[in-house]
Amino acid sequence: MVETTENSSNRKHQHLALTNSSQTSELMVDERFNYEPMLSNFSFFKNFKASKFLGKEMRAPIWISSMTGGTGDARYINENLATVASEFGLGMGLGSCRQLLTDQTYFEDFNLRPRLTDALPFYANLGIAQVEQLLKNNDIAAIEKLVTSLSADGVIVHINPLQEWFQPEGDIIEQAPIDTVKKLLELTQIPVIIKEVGQGLGPKSLESLMCLPLAAIEFAAFGGTNFALMEKQRNSSDLSTHEELSFVGHTALEMVEISNEIIDRLGDKVLCKNFIISGGIRSYLDGYYLISLSKGNAVFGMASPFLNSANEGIDKLRKFTAEMIRGLEVASRYLSVKE
Repeated sequence: MVETTENSSNRKHQHLALTNSSQTSELMVDERFNYEPMLSNFSFFKNFKASKFLGKEMRAPIWISSMTGGTGDARYINENLATVASEFGLGMGLGSCRQLLTDQTYFEDFNLRPRLTDALPFYANLGIAQVEQLLKNNDIAAIEKLVTSLSADGVIVHINPLQEWFQPEGDIIEQAPIDTVKKLLELTQIPVIIKEVGQGLGPKSLESLMCLPLAAIEFAAFGGTNFALMEKQRNSSDLSTHEELSFVGHTALEMVEISNEIIDRLGDKVLCKNFIISGGIRSYLDGYYLISLSKGNAVFGMASPFLNSANEGIDKLRKFTAEMIRGLEVASRYLSVKE
């Protein structure tokens, strides 16, 4: 770019004016990364390196995590999210589709495949309690019909015992979720993703899932939206005695470290190495750090940051997504994770 003398002078005046407000200290450095400015070119980036995930190609390693179900108002939000997922080549999971099992009133709130195209991963969503009941009733066909009607690639099954316990209208989970998941995998060829809902998964739970032929595991770790805490606040009963239960769990970083140890220890016994690392990821640097650290095939997921932008309209959401991908492009060229 050719720079005029006037532009150069203006920039230097701005630098002088902003010197005092641009001071840093060693305490502010992000210690997660090595910064290597000598090893890559700088340009106006156009495309991030594509990620192969769940049999499809995502143009950036970002997953729009499950959040909103059918409420009438959800259609506007979901359509905005699907539009951006399509434009930027991202994967997407729906919020709970439970009501579609019995009522099609809000079907269009979930019918997002026409916006996404078949090129991108798109998954329906049911709770473990609903899956357990459908299997008990020998109604696996209901799950398959749901996935087919939405032209989804598979189903996310969310594991949420603490949420159900705190929820005023919570469901009973009669069997250990791992037994329900194993039975589901035996009865259907539908790809299945398992996720938590804000507490994450401990070492034994994570290992039990990684040894199954799942499509992926979404961490939904502690540190993001916590549905147990949300349901506690919804519940009119005094549950203050149990508040500490809302704060148990495992962070995304802890789960990456656990999953890496399992991969190292079990080797070929690990059948699922696809991870959606989510829960407490506030920025693209958080996501970049965790997927770089993971020994699996990982993308990172965000829910509330996308939801907040989607609530402000499609233009705000586009800008948020575009800037996040621009930041990932810079990070991928100049940052490496410290050993």
